[in-house]
Amino acid sequence: MSIEDLKAKVAREFGTPAVVVDLDVVERNIARVQEMCDAAGVANRPHIKTHKSPIIASMQRDAGARGITCQKIGEAEVMAEAGHDDILIAYNILGEEKLGRLGRLMSQAKVTVAADNPTVVAGLPGAATIAGRDLGVVVECDTGRKRAGVETVAEAVALAKDIASRPGLSFAGFMLYPPENAMDETQAFLDEAVAGIRAFGLEPQIVSSGGTPNLLNLGKIKGVTEHRAGTSVFNDRMMLAAGVAHLQDCALTVYATVVSRAGQDRGILDSGSKTLTSDTGGLEGHGLILEHPQAKIARFAEEHGFLDLSGCNDRPSVGDVVRIVPNHVCVVVNMVDRLVAVRGHEIVGELPVAARGRLT
Repeated sequence: MSIEDLKAKVAREFGTPAVVVDLDVVERNIARVQEMCDAAGVANRPHIKTHKSPIIASMQRDAGARGITCQKIGEAEVMAEAGHDDILIAYNILGEEKLGRLGRLMSQAKVTVAADNPTVVAGLPGAATIAGRDLGVVVECDTGRKRAGVETVAEAVALAKDIASRPGLSFAGFMLYPPENAMDETQAFLDEAVAGIRAFGLEPQIVSSGGTPNLLNLGKIKGVTEHRAGTSVFNDRMMLAAGVAHLQDCALTVYATVVSRAGQDRGILDSGSKTLTSDTGGLEGHGLILEHPQAKIARFAEEHGFLDLSGCNDRPSVGDVVRIVPNHVCVVVNMVDRLVAVRGHEIVGELPVAARGRLT
C-alpha cells in the first residue's frame, strides 16, 4: 500500500481529522531514548503526558524504562490500574480530595511526589496515613526556567528537612527541569543543595532531571540519577526546531482534508483549534504540512484551519488529504479519544488515549 492509499483508507474508515501514529517510529524513538539514558548511566523515567497511553508506557517499560512520570493523580490512577507500579507525580498536590486519592493510589503502586513549598508538604502525611506506608517526596528546584520549584539552595535544604521531620514522609531527593543552556548553574545549585542536606544527615536517593531537549545534555549534570522525557516518544515541530529530532522521528501526524479553496492563495482544512490546538509553541503557523511544506496554517477557528498558500508552487485541491506534523504534540493527543495506529503504510488498529482529560 502506498502513502496515498493509506491516506485514502484512513479518511474512508475513520474520517478526518484523524490523529495517526506510526508504531514503527514510536519503537525507534523509545529505543533511541533508552540507549541515550543507558549510555549516560541514568535511569529512563518517561513522562506519559505526551502519549497518555498505558500501552505505550508498557512499550517504554519493556524497552528498559524504570518507572514512569505523571503530571496529575488522574493520569497516575489510569497507569496504576493498568499495572504500572513505579510512578513519580511531578506536581504539587493540594486539597483533601486529591490527598485521599493519593493515599488510595499508594496501595496500588509505589508513588513518589514532588513538592516546592511547606503548604504542600504539610498536607502529604494525610495520604501516608490513608495508605499505611511512607510517602517519598522530592524537592522541586528551579534553576532558571522560572516555572515551579524553589529558587534558592536555602529553600531546598529547608524543605528537605521539613519533609524528613514529618511522620509518614521520607525525603527522596531533588527534581529538576533545567533550562537547556543552564547546565553549569544547575550543577552549582545541585552540588550546594546536596552538601546542605548532607550536613543534616540526609541523602538524595533520586535526582531527577527532565525535558526532551535536555536529552542532548544527558551526563552533563553530575549526580543526576534519572531523566524524564515526554515528547520524544512522538516528537513534533517544536522538537524539530530544537534540533533534537528529524522529520523521520515524528511518529504522529494529523490527517486532514482540504474542504475549501475559495481563493487562489487560500484554503480551509477541516482541522482547527479543536484538533491542532492554538498552542503555537513559539513557531510561525500551526503545523507543518508534509505534502506542501511551503503552505502555512495561518490561523484557526474551532473547525477551520486557514491556509495561506501564497508561498506554494504546488497547491492542494479540494478533497486532498494531507498530513500535518503539529507544533505541540502533547496537547493534540489530549484532544482525541483514540489514535489510529499504523506500521509503515498499513493500519494495524487503534490506541485509546486512556488518560486524556485527567485534569486532577
